[in-house]
Amino acid sequence: MGNIIKVSGPLIVAEGMADVKMYDVVRVSEKALIGEVIELRGDRASIQVYEETAGLGPGEPVETTGEPLSVELAPGLIGGIFDGIQRPLNKLRELSGDRIGRGVNVPALDHAKKWHFVPTMKVGDEVKNGDILGTVKENEVVEHRVLVPYGKSGTLVSISEGDYTVDETVAVLKDEKGEEHKLCMLQRWPVRRGRPYQTKLPPERPMVTGQRVIDTFFPIARGGVAAVPGPFGSGKTVVQHQLAKWADADIIVYVGCGERGNEMTDVLNEFPELIDPKTGEALMKRTVLIANTSDMPVAAREASIYTGITIAEYFRDMGYHVAIMADSTSRWAEALREMSGRLEEMPGEEGYPAYLSSRLAEFYERAGICKVLGGAREGSVTAIGAVSPPGGDISEPVSQATLRIVKVFWGLSSQLAYRRHFPAIDWLTSYSLYTDRLQAWYDRKVSPDFAICRDAAMRMLQEEAELDEIVRLVGVDALSSQDRMTMESAKSLREDYLHQNAFHEIDTYASMQKQYGMLKLLLDFHKAGLVALSKGASLNDILRLPIREAIGRSKYITESELSKIEELSAEMNRQFAALTEQGGAD
Repeated sequence: MGNIIKVSGPLIVAEGMADVKMYDVVRVSEKALIGEVIELRGDRASIQVYEETAGLGPGEPVETTGEPLSVELAPGLIGGIFDGIQRPLNKLRELSGDRIGRGVNVPALDHAKKWHFVPTMKVGDEVKNGDILGTVKENEVVEHRVLVPYGKSGTLVSISEGDYTVDETVAVLKDEKGEEHKLCMLQRWPVRRGRPYQTKLPPERPMVTGQRVIDTFFPIARGGVAAVPGPFGSGKTVVQHQLAKWADADIIVYVGCGERGNEMTDVLNEFPELIDPKTGEALMKRTVLIANTSDMPVAAREASIYTGITIAEYFRDMGYHVAIMADSTSRWAEALREMSGRLEEMPGEEGYPAYLSSRLAEFYERAGICKVLGGAREGSVTAIGAVSPPGGDISEPVSQATLRIVKVFWGLSSQLAYRRHFPAIDWLTSYSLYTDRLQAWYDRKVSPDFAICRDAAMRMLQEEAELDEIVRLVGVDALSSQDRMTMESAKSLREDYLHQNAFHEIDTYASMQKQYGMLKLLLDFHKAGLVALSKGASLNDILRLPIREAIGRSKYITESELSKIEELSAEMNRQFAALTEQGGAD
């Protein structure tokens, strides 16, 4: 038991805390506010409080729980909506109304609900940490695999099928010393410590997102890390929503870290209504939401990122492929800056703490594709963090620290957003360092020509940028017919291929086969146009061909009718053949 001697916003300093450890959870004042020890000096502890501290004063008690900040991991996570310290928001609303009351202490998961446990092991089996004891059907989509807790191994002396709460014993384990350990479905894990695994594996396949500009030009590997920086209004949140909806991940963990309430409300309203294309069920049935809005106490933002990544690692250990969306890490860094300032630490650039880069690296390095403990299962965590640099200036510390860590940079452009070009990912500044590593997968699963088409398209977009400078200086009439053809083809590539309508039922998602077919069609039109020009056809006649509009509308071809792309290709060849014969006759 200690006593408060100083209150500074979300920071509390208490004395008489000689027995506490770093990152222990404490209860502050008679209201039992949740706090976490972040600095120790003698018997004085600096505590960041995850709730509103107004009205607290010196002399009030502080009591330690003796445990680090941990999350509950058990059936019931999927479909849950939690705050930054894993309190279920629906329960909080029942207890305290529309505004979260202070000191409300509710368990993260329902400890009274019974789940039907089906063993996959039998009495007498040797088990070690990470092995799958049994399964629980969490919903129609997700099978929850109950794992042997970390640090436990031995022989099963009892295990039985039945309906259990998360606290009830489902199996009993006898270790080498002959001691018996009761195992239940509930595990607790400290959020600041990464869950262990056997070995990390090199990424070899992309996480297909259905977004053409991402999958074709700037792919992210399964188990990779990406950053989405961009100014206000450039579409960061919509990009993350699209990835949450369409990425080929088994589980989605969406962390709204310091976001505006209306953006999180959109997520909460949309996700239960969206139908998952792979299962036909609601998308929410494979999603965990952590909602930490900008009007919640600033310190809780710091915990929300760790809470999200720990839950993601738990599902990874079951053998699932998980995607975690963190929106946005800039708001999380603001929480670090706030606490660092109140601790009176030496500030780094722009007031951020000197350890900003290492904290960001701690988060992103917990992503990856792994051979997990227990058996030969593989699981992955793919981390995608949105960054909100003030005014879109990516030279600021959070953006620069993030770019030194991540392998994929999807730079959002305010100019593209103003032109209503979405996703507003700037193809001239973005990059992916996974492209070469993933090449074998594209050759095998899509087409051996895919890389050639992608490189040709990127060259065309770069040539357009160079020609655009000339056009601004001397006008379009100064260009040759071939250069004007390049400009028109690049325009088609931008408007018909890279532009994608997130709210159109067909255009919102494009499979890799459709992406390849569309891209090849656009490039073939460009090649055929250059050949026709060399044979005497006029540029205006080429641009007026009826097939050009049909190619532009190929984005609205459904996935079940991809053969129509072949028909368009045949029709294009016929129209160009007729045009060149006519040009030759002239």
